[in-house]
Amino acid sequence: MDYRELKKILDAFDKSKTNILELETEEFRIYLDKSASAPANVSAPVQQTAAPQIQEPIIQQVEAKPECEVEGDLITSPMVGTFYQAPSPDSPPYVKVGDKVKKGQTLCIIEAMKIMNELEAEFDCEILEILVEDGQPVEFDTPLFRVKKL
Repeated sequence: MDYRELKKILDAFDKSKTNILELETEEFRIYLDKSASAPANVSAPVQQTAAPQIQEPIIQQVEAKPECEVEGDLITSPMVGTFYQAPSPDSPPYVKVGDKVKKGQTLCIIEAMKIMNELEAEFDCEILEILVEDGQPVEFDTPLFRVKKL
């Protein structure tokens, strides 16, 4: 895994509400926990790395989420998988911010275990915000879209 792929994974983890990330391949193993605090004897070296810069935006995002939830309804992930906005990389996204969506219309794809699962709207709505990035891993109940019911 190269640096760019690792950076994408870390950015996606930082933007998610997920508190724990565990990733294991043949080459390495990563375990990240947002809720864990660093032991006292490790705090000085950690401050010299880029980790504190990553943690500060997380706090801002957590504070900003309640304001967004008040203004609209959330459509959340029904499963663990990878979020995709379009059926293929060269295709346009299923929905964009500002689109009016009919009940049953496809909103996105969640890939789980190499199976592409289409997520359909359960009601007529307008897309106010897309809360995850294309290719981002999601968990059960991860907010995907903020919408206004029509």
